[in-house]
Amino acid sequence: MPRPRQHRAEVTRQAILDGAAVAFDRSGFGGTSLSDVVKHAGVTKGALYFHFPSKEALARTLMAEQLRVADLVPTGPETPSPGITGPEASSRGTTGADTTSPNPTGPGLQTVIDLTHHMAHGLRSDTRIRAGIRLVIEFGSFTDPDPSPYEGWIDICIKCLTPAQDRGDLHRSLDVHALSTYLVGAFTGIQVTSHVRTGRTDLHDRVVDLWNLTLPAIVPADRLAQFDPAGSPECRAART
Repeated sequence: MPRPRQHRAEVTRQAILDGAAVAFDRSGFGGTSLSDVVKHAGVTKGALYFHFPSKEALARTLMAEQLRVADLVPTGPETPSPGITGPEASSRGTTGADTTSPNPTGPGLQTVIDLTHHMAHGLRSDTRIRAGIRLVIEFGSFTDPDPSPYEGWIDICIKCLTPAQDRGDLHRSLDVHALSTYLVGAFTGIQVTSHVRTGRTDLHDRVVDLWNLTLPAIVPADRLAQFDPAGSPECRAART
């Protein structure tokens, strides 16, 4: 059990991160001052400097926050989505048959689909994730851009999609690194467009569009019905 002083320090640190997230989400890196952070966090400037030596250190901590979504990647066997039947199956060109992947051995394609929806949910509901994504995009346009957040997501996709390809859920001819890079770039563009056009109110729909357009090109026809572009039942339940 943490001692009272340690607990107070952690509470203060979290308040600073929350305040910084609000400020960065509203005004971006360039438009936010440490005075803005102090105001939103309700702490003294001395307390802020005790935990974070600079505005950039604060920003980089929040940029890393988005990777919390990756904690949702399962470590055990992937549970395939049930076969999709009826009109939806017809519209996707699937049979709705039970095409459960044989002997699933870990995270796979449905995991990546679910992660895009978890991230979409976070962008709509979690100020820290929203601020972190904005900072990632802004830092990417700086003189010395930091690609590490993008590389982190690409690596996560590769770790999920490589076993998926090994068990036949992806075409053997696909370059998994190229596919992972494409998916990260596509999601980034989709969420920016959704933010500008609708304030991200349509983001989940646009993510479903991404997967409806992508899955038939990357998944063998006899496996297509086992993947749900709207997310697994567990994923949908987690964002309601």
